[in-house]
Amino acid sequence: MSAKRWKLAGIALIAVLILSGCTGAIQAPAAGTAGTEAEAAPAEPSFSPGQVECIAPANPGGGWDFTCRAISQALNEAGIVGSTIRVTNMAGGGGGIAYAHTVTQRNNDDNLIVAASPATTLRLAQKQFEQFTEDDVRWLAALGAEYAVISVRSDSPFQNLDDLVNALREDPAAVNFGGGSAIGGQDHMKVLVLAQQAGLDPLSLKYTPFDGGGEAMTAMLGGFIDVFPGDISEVLGQAEAGDVRVIAVLAPERVPGPFEDVPTAREQGYDVEWVIFRGFYVPGNMSDAAYNWWVDAMKQVSESSEWATLRQQAGLEAYFIAGDDFEQFVDKQVATFRQLSLDLGLIE
Repeated sequence: MSAKRWKLAGIALIAVLILSGCTGAIQAPAAGTAGTEAEAAPAEPSFSPGQVECIAPANPGGGWDFTCRAISQALNEAGIVGSTIRVTNMAGGGGGIAYAHTVTQRNNDDNLIVAASPATTLRLAQKQFEQFTEDDVRWLAALGAEYAVISVRSDSPFQNLDDLVNALREDPAAVNFGGGSAIGGQDHMKVLVLAQQAGLDPLSLKYTPFDGGGEAMTAMLGGFIDVFPGDISEVLGQAEAGDVRVIAVLAPERVPGPFEDVPTAREQGYDVEWVIFRGFYVPGNMSDAAYNWWVDAMKQVSESSEWATLRQQAGLEAYFIAGDDFEQFVDKQVATFRQLSLDLGLIE
């Protein structure tokens, strides 16, 4: 691939998160004309949640699992959903199993929400969910955003990105990357774009996929992989315990909090950013009444002190976008990822 195409790919990545600060306002049903009850517009059917389930499309310990459990906790503690929300881990296919289950088995379920992130939109962009597309579900909301990190074990010889890149220059196959996404998925893409920025052949690198960031972290701690290109929320606990060292944050500038002393990739000479939204989609045939209720519920929880506490503990930035705005955001992100995947030679 030409240098120009690599440059275009890098530019495309920086445009991943192109909307912010938007809200999905709910439109109230039209009121009837006073004194003409027979001509009044019918009220939208009411909805109240029943036995709510949140599907995390990966095994416990990763970003999708955190998204479901944290939002479920906040919805309960804020009194927005009264009954306990059941969290189901449904790993497989980089989120494809959960996506197919939602579309084919739960398409009319008003009490189902499913965790999503750029890993979801990336797989859709690459047409990895078989015949399903982004139009087969309704996109609900994103309630926080975080940055990706490059992490290693605390006893790793890699102290910074230069150490890692120099090792790759000597022997690309000597370093085993592993992540919580499939080949060509989000964690793999972080590695490919980093290699592109370092002037290496991205497709020469070794990458092992796992069903979620929790499994990838366990594999790194066990010595089965050398580098985990995860997200802040996925590595925070092990980093604070001293078992993991973060050598770069893929953010435009240093992030406040536990990793404020860790330089960005850009500071180290590699112009790579990766922003991760934390959000949800719902079944494509969810009723309008239920969808509008859930949009409003997500707006309420995004403004709650309960969510603010959980978000800050996980190192998430404040970010909210919902309803039609989120639908448009997803459409644009899928298009951006599709072009990036073409530029990197991952799809044709």
